[in-house]
Amino acid sequence: MPNVAAILKAEICRLAKKEVKAQVGSTKQAVARYRSEIAALKQTLSQQEQEIKRLQKQMQREGQAAAKEEPSEGVRFSARSVKAQRSRLGLSAADYGKLVGVSGLTIYSWEKGNSRPRQAQLEAFVAVRGIGKREALAKLAALKGKEKRKR
Repeated sequence: MPNVAAILKAEICRLAKKEVKAQVGSTKQAVARYRSEIAALKQTLSQQEQEIKRLQKQMQREGQAAAKEEPSEGVRFSARSVKAQRSRLGLSAADYGKLVGVSGLTIYSWEKGNSRPRQAQLEAFVAVRGIGKREALAKLAALKGKEKRKR
């Protein structure tokens, strides 16, 4: 004859396992759902952080570009004025570029309106704007003298 105590103990264990499985099953489902939601939120957060970094860099570049292209207060730049000043002084683009501190090709680019001077170049351009032909030739001669001394 089977032992009643052993049978009763086995039945209680079986029912307890069944009850625990029912309780834990719903919790496991909730945990799996929460984990997938957390993973989706982490991915969204990562994408948003990357977008924020990209936008910050873009704004920083635009700010720097605006700062570089924005002339000093009260100073205007136009392509025609570069050509007019150069012809008024009677200088070649290379010589005029030496006065401003840029190459002759840059002067041509400014004259055609393909590019604009940076802030430092604009200040040098404004400084040359007010001088006469004799003074420009004297400065150019001084610059050429410095080049010869360096060699």
